[in-house]
Amino acid sequence: MTDSITLYGISNCDTVKRARAWLAEQKVEVQFHDFKKQGVSEARLDHWLTAVGWEKLLNRQGTTWRKLDAATQAAVTDARSARTLMLAHASVIKRPVVEWNDRDVSVGFDAANWLVRLT
Repeated sequence: MTDSITLYGISNCDTVKRARAWLAEQKVEVQFHDFKKQGVSEARLDHWLTAVGWEKLLNRQGTTWRKLDAATQAAVTDARSARTLMLAHASVIKRPVVEWNDRDVSVGFDAANWLVRLT
């Protein structure tokens, strides 16, 4: 069983709400970090980028991405440019980001995958 889980996201995000509800149903205690209100530190973001890669972490489907001008979107071509954008606009990070025991990181909600991580 996982000892320490931190779920990062935005409280009004539907996927984050589903993920939190699912974890509660599993009776899993998690710490929630709302990165819209609390931000994302450079160290945390760097950890996630190393763990999952910028392509997986960058949410190109979300409202924040779609509201960016075409030049800003086109400028995101590698980890460095994605990191800069994510630090400026935390809402462009795909949600939820979950740290399982501070080592393993997952992005997005996948109940089947999470169930395996919890056992």
